[in-house]
Amino acid sequence: MIHDAKMMAELAAQTPAATPILANASRRGVLGGLGALVLALSLRDTARADEGQTEEQKAKKFGADGMPHGWRDDPKIFVAIAKDGTVTVTNHRSEMGQGVRTSVALVVADELEADWSKVRVTQAYGDEERFGNQDTDGSRSLRHFFQHFRHAGAAARLMLIQAAAKQWNVPVAEVRAENHQLVHAKSGRKLGYGEVAAAAAELPVPERDSVKLKDPKAFRYIGTGKIGLIDNHDITTGKAIYGLDVKLDGMLYAVVARPPVYGGKVKSVDDAATLKVPGVVKTVRIEGGEIPSEFMPLGGVAVVAKNTWAAMKGRDALKIEWDDGPNAGYDTDAFRTELEKAARQPGKVVRNQGDVDGAFAKAKKKFEAEYFVPHLAQAPMEPPAAVVSVKDGACEAWACTQGPQAAHDRLVKRLNLPADKVKVNVTLLGGGFGRKSKPDYVVEAALCSQAVGAPVKLAWTREDDIHHGYYHTISVERIEASVDEKGMPTAWLHRSTAPTIGSIFAPDPQHELPFELGMGLVNNPLNIKNMRLENPAAPAHVRIGWFRSVSNIPHAFAIQSFVAELAHAAGRDPKDYLLELIGPGRKIDPTEIGDVWNYGEDPKRYPIDTGRLRRVIETVADGAKWGRKLEKGRGLGVAGHYSFVTYTACAAEVEVDAKGQVKVNAIDIAVDCGAQVNPERIRSQMEGAVVMGMGLALTSEITFKNGRAQQNNFDGYEIVRIDAAPKEIRVHLVPSGDYAGPLGGVGEPGVPPVAPAIANAVFAATGRRVRQLPIRGQAASA
Repeated sequence: MIHDAKMMAELAAQTPAATPILANASRRGVLGGLGALVLALSLRDTARADEGQTEEQKAKKFGADGMPHGWRDDPKIFVAIAKDGTVTVTNHRSEMGQGVRTSVALVVADELEADWSKVRVTQAYGDEERFGNQDTDGSRSLRHFFQHFRHAGAAARLMLIQAAAKQWNVPVAEVRAENHQLVHAKSGRKLGYGEVAAAAAELPVPERDSVKLKDPKAFRYIGTGKIGLIDNHDITTGKAIYGLDVKLDGMLYAVVARPPVYGGKVKSVDDAATLKVPGVVKTVRIEGGEIPSEFMPLGGVAVVAKNTWAAMKGRDALKIEWDDGPNAGYDTDAFRTELEKAARQPGKVVRNQGDVDGAFAKAKKKFEAEYFVPHLAQAPMEPPAAVVSVKDGACEAWACTQGPQAAHDRLVKRLNLPADKVKVNVTLLGGGFGRKSKPDYVVEAALCSQAVGAPVKLAWTREDDIHHGYYHTISVERIEASVDEKGMPTAWLHRSTAPTIGSIFAPDPQHELPFELGMGLVNNPLNIKNMRLENPAAPAHVRIGWFRSVSNIPHAFAIQSFVAELAHAAGRDPKDYLLELIGPGRKIDPTEIGDVWNYGEDPKRYPIDTGRLRRVIETVADGAKWGRKLEKGRGLGVAGHYSFVTYTACAAEVEVDAKGQVKVNAIDIAVDCGAQVNPERIRSQMEGAVVMGMGLALTSEITFKNGRAQQNNFDGYEIVRIDAAPKEIRVHLVPSGDYAGPLGGVGEPGVPPVAPAIANAVFAATGRRVRQLPIRGQAASA
């Protein structure tokens, strides 16, 4: 339990006449005059990967659990029941289409035995002390908190039952909760939740061990797939509020002219013409350009105006001379050559088993290949945006952010304000994909508001988003393998060469960090006796950031493509070869193969299960009717991958015309994330992952010349259009485990196997091997 009078008052204002169902005397005393109280549970997760480690062991990691920001969670779950019976659940994570607001509410509601029509969700603002870790990333929101949400709902249910039993003077065992009512079967008496909520608040909070969870057979919402998005009506009718929708009285509007090269700065600026543009109020110099940049602004000149159009026209009129800084010569074509050169030389060894060199020396056959993945932009449909008001020594922000606490802390630092004088409100996000976990745009808005003394809405245009983002890393993956007389690998050498996300936090570390290496490289589950994995150095010349599925993308593309190449060389069916290479079903403790980062999870609780990986591959093969004969120019490809402690596989059917244009006719995608809490959202996430993965495979890339991004908008940075979508996306939900066991992630794992499956299908259709993304003109028949 926690004591938080301010939090209670604020939530009470959002939930009129709410009565707590878990509270204590001190809290009631503080808030008695409000007529409303709120249940608050603090439920520390006992299965984090860092527990039991020494401080020295923890210190060796990058940040917490190998991440640059905390992956340890101490959630505070707030639930309120109003006098009319309305249940309000406070959601502590950001909603960006993945359905977390719905999933949080349905889990609490199910254990509470609530009527779904009477359930509401309110959004938590950024405050780690009150809500625990709020970073919405890593496919972990439900994975980490499912059992906590269940206990919160079940504890509330028990207290309501106890209150009703006391009112009726009957044994607690004779009262049951049923669809928002307390029922005494013997007498036929019933009470609504709102009728007993106040009485329940007077009872002591039950210990967690005394709270009985539902038998999953009794679930009404969990696992049924019957619950749609709780925000669906507001979204489809235009009532939902995203970052770009926020309006405040007296609000001004701003855009920023940022350095065109990472690390660049303003040498001089002439704003005379800008200040003559009708509607322009002021120009604001924003300091920046430091490397590493972390989450702070790049710098530049902001134009504040009475409307966004005037701000944009004013920006066009600025005359700025830039100092391009150390990355002025960045050229992605030349850099690719540097990466290839590095990949052909020994690198930092990150996993070594057996005797790779000895096996290579004895081998009669050896194969090698290099795979290339370019920079990518997250490009959410809603570009970064924030409204900030800095006034009277305080700051309040409204932002479409994945990291409200990160935004809060950077505002405190940049504005030099006390922590309790800064508040970050979280709106709905029109997509995120990792970009909106970095709050540079929120800080920019705050600096503009501070300068003009009024609330400011700062918006990034699509060009801003593509030119000045946090890009997915560029990479070269080189794999070498020796094979036996049956064409099966006797040794495997994989060098992954890519700039690291760590470069935005520290002076260019040049080597991928444990969490990046643990995304499909170091934890490679293939059953090969001799294996060495290396990580050559690679400097960063742009801001590198999280992108949906992160380093799993290049690792899966390279490994699954190379396995298909080996299968072809052996004259084997690629699906059968892949399954044989994975080997029989077995559970691998990641700690047995090296210092493997396991998505922040306890490796004992989350071992790598090759049986589950095999099963999703077999599932998509069955779905695609693998082995059927296709007409000329068509082909099937398959790939599987383990990421975010979830197993996914993809089978793609493509058609390639005489000009090498690739059309994806159908995709089968299978996912095994353990027990399925919200199947409707899982299915939706897999469908979205397929479309996004198709974009990575076929069209999307960011290139640089003279340090500048060459793409401007969606005419250059192409995403998959609706006419290119497959006729069929068949999602196969493969259940495993039970609701008491650990869950896997869902938001990110669907992306990695899509590109290699398509690339392998292109080979099957044309005989042309794809080794770089996007495919574009590589698919012309050999």
